[in-house]
Amino acid sequence: MTRTAELFQAPIRTALIGFGLGGRVFHAPFLAADARFSLDAIVTGDPARQADAHARYPETSVIASVPEFFEVADDVDLVVISSPPSAHYALASAAIDAGLSIVIDKPFTTNSGEGLDLITRAEERGLLLTVFQNRRWDGDFQTVSDLVAGGALGEIHHFESRFEWWKPQGGRAWKGEATVAEGGGILFDLGPHLIDQALQLFGPTAEIYSELATRRPGAPAEDDVFLALTHESGVTSHLWMSGFAAQKGPRFRMLGSKGAYTKFGLDGQEPALIAGAVPNDEGFGVSPKHEWGVLGIDGDLAPVETRRGSYAGFYSQLADALTTGAPLPVDPRDSQAITEIIENIHATTRTRRQNRSQAL
Repeated sequence: MTRTAELFQAPIRTALIGFGLGGRVFHAPFLAADARFSLDAIVTGDPARQADAHARYPETSVIASVPEFFEVADDVDLVVISSPPSAHYALASAAIDAGLSIVIDKPFTTNSGEGLDLITRAEERGLLLTVFQNRRWDGDFQTVSDLVAGGALGEIHHFESRFEWWKPQGGRAWKGEATVAEGGGILFDLGPHLIDQALQLFGPTAEIYSELATRRPGAPAEDDVFLALTHESGVTSHLWMSGFAAQKGPRFRMLGSKGAYTKFGLDGQEPALIAGAVPNDEGFGVSPKHEWGVLGIDGDLAPVETRRGSYAGFYSQLADALTTGAPLPVDPRDSQAITEIIENIHATTRTRRQNRSQAL
């Protein structure tokens, strides 16, 4: 029987496992900026990252290993897991055993069985479990959501979304070497963002077509992907994710019965954070006018101001959930559904390649 989750008093005592790009850029700054959280511990075994964590957050304990952290886990309420995907399940499972509420970076887990197990066990223990689908708080996606909800394009029939860049040398070390079983490949990396956004806008899928390719010689997983989702609502979503796009297509393109919307360029929060910005800086998340999208029909186009992006919105909603019982910022079942979609795409691709090989 599911128990009601425990509510906490602010500040919510929080530990962050991992201080690579995810922990350092996407989690720690937002936890530090929200007074309803206290960043009590950062767990990292890398000496350079330990020194960086000490310098940035001198009042936070820096712990060298996961086992050491779980020895003192009674001193925290919430753990944020920002590790490579292959460790997500084991770390979250240990956190549930320790009675902690949990934030997990995307991808939620590397297989759907593990995800379902975490959801079930967290509910049985009365613990809150959510997934950091931060791209829901991109300013351009918020703008697209407003246009859809407001009917500005009439009846929408086609949606395009892209994460593309030119990195033929591959990504960061673990990303470039991880297999699909370990959560490697661009589909596990970027698919949780693009698929999630399409499902949030247009609902469940009725049919999925996929093209997966490995362009970098020797890479253990795909690095160039195209997906076509046919939603039960009738909308078709075309999703691209690639490290081999020497020229990028639009970030978003929507076609409807009354007009279209096109937007180039990625949300600026990530590069700003990498450059040293913090969430409470004036102008953080604001998109300059030259990056706004346009709405209308060729020959009659009007700029649409991009909403201010705010990854802080995830943690604000999480604090509400933990202290007042408000809804979670992301239902883990949404991310579980994405894992199932990615699993099915990989399975279909394997079968297609086996059949092709046997036919030769």
